[in-house]
Amino acid sequence: MTFADNRVPTGSELTVLKNARIVLGNEIVTGHLSVADGRIVAIDTGVAPQAGLDLEGDYLLPGLVDIHTDHFEKHVFPRAHVRWDPLRAAMAHDAQIIGSGITTVFDSLCVGATIKNPERREILAPMIDALEKAQAAGMLRAEHLVHLRCEITDAETTRLTEENIGKDIVRMVSVMEHLPGRRQSKDIEGYIARRMAETGETRQMTERATQELLRFSDETGAAVRPAVVALAHAHKLPLLSHDDTELEHIDEALGEGISVSEFPCTQEAARKARQNGMHVVGGAPNVIRGGSQSGNVAVGDLMAEDLVDILASDYVPRALLDCAFVIAAEETLEIDLPQVVRMVSATPAEVAGLTDRGAIAEGKRADLLHVGVHDGHPFVKQAWRAGARVL
Repeated sequence: MTFADNRVPTGSELTVLKNARIVLGNEIVTGHLSVADGRIVAIDTGVAPQAGLDLEGDYLLPGLVDIHTDHFEKHVFPRAHVRWDPLRAAMAHDAQIIGSGITTVFDSLCVGATIKNPERREILAPMIDALEKAQAAGMLRAEHLVHLRCEITDAETTRLTEENIGKDIVRMVSVMEHLPGRRQSKDIEGYIARRMAETGETRQMTERATQELLRFSDETGAAVRPAVVALAHAHKLPLLSHDDTELEHIDEALGEGISVSEFPCTQEAARKARQNGMHVVGGAPNVIRGGSQSGNVAVGDLMAEDLVDILASDYVPRALLDCAFVIAAEETLEIDLPQVVRMVSATPAEVAGLTDRGAIAEGKRADLLHVGVHDGHPFVKQAWRAGARVL
């Protein structure tokens, strides 16, 4: 294959990236590729036969695809009790996303409130509106899509989901419940102790209030969860189950037609998900930290059993790129760089139904990263989305 082949459209401007370590699906090759009309049109090894942009032996990766980051909300609320303009927050968030090498991001926006975050009901629509406006105006460098993560313990979640799920920017849905003693938060004693410290109430009062909360939430969830699942299926959107912990959680998800277990909290849940053909999503910050911040299973332990298909940035966008190189350098895992790069590009793109991107291959959209490495730390030097340089 050469750059002169007839797959380059007549009259198209050709961009050549040369002298790169190109990370393909199953190998790394030293060579060059060409881009025309926003697509990769040729890949070859050796010295480029014509002038091009010299990457000086650095890595060339596919743009990362992140199916779960909740970082946009952190820009809307940069400090406690400080609410930032959503459009300005979207641009600040986007700068961090593209600087982390993520060219396609699913902004995971909470649908429904929790005890600690009642404001989530009112900020959902403005956040989606800001993303739509900024993207339409060409103000964002990464492509932003929306992942509705639906809190089934709030009775308002069904209404909020109905109002937003039909928007074109919304492309993914997950169901979650953040309650003391459930799923991610198994330590109910710790919750009671914190509540007593916060409220000054007695143990008896706090325990009674906690039980009432769980009873009410169970009644609410029994109606909200099936409603959200039905809406996701009706709109033909990928559907994820969040924080699966017990084997029964996997059974429930399978019965609902859910195909992705997102951030399973135990090895047993991850094993059962994989045995039943579900994709498993792990958190990249968990890998970087060497364990879960909430005391649940370490993603490294899941990876040692080959139980992870996708890595998501969760709460640190930069963690995806770091994670790829950390895992590839970890000899005990025996996972090479092309394998782990698939976990942050090709596989999440496939699960999301984005068949045009996620890999360096002829015909794919030219979402590309020029990545240098210093002292083991990868850093993005340049980035392209659909062939246009965005960083």
